[in-house]
Amino acid sequence: MYYVYILECSDGTYYTGWTVNLEERINKHNQGQGAKYTRTRNPVKLKYFEEYDDKREAMKREYGIKQLTRSAKKELWGENKNE
Repeated sequence: MYYVYILECSDGTYYTGWTVNLEERINKHNQGQGAKYTRTRNPVKLKYFEEYDDKREAMKREYGIKQLTRSAKKELWGENKNE
């Protein structure tokens, strides 16, 4: 199983990535061993994720989510879009 996920960083920004082990990956981000972007923005918390059987589909979706506006990302998990 492949997961595409969105994290909210301590500074309020969002980070999108993909992984095969969601819990482990979030722990890595919070230990400063995840992406360079999240290293100085700990702690992070999971806001949203999707599951895929195919790695290529997960990677395509990650790219697509990264192209979304902040407001559109918030809509994925049902947060108020009027910010």
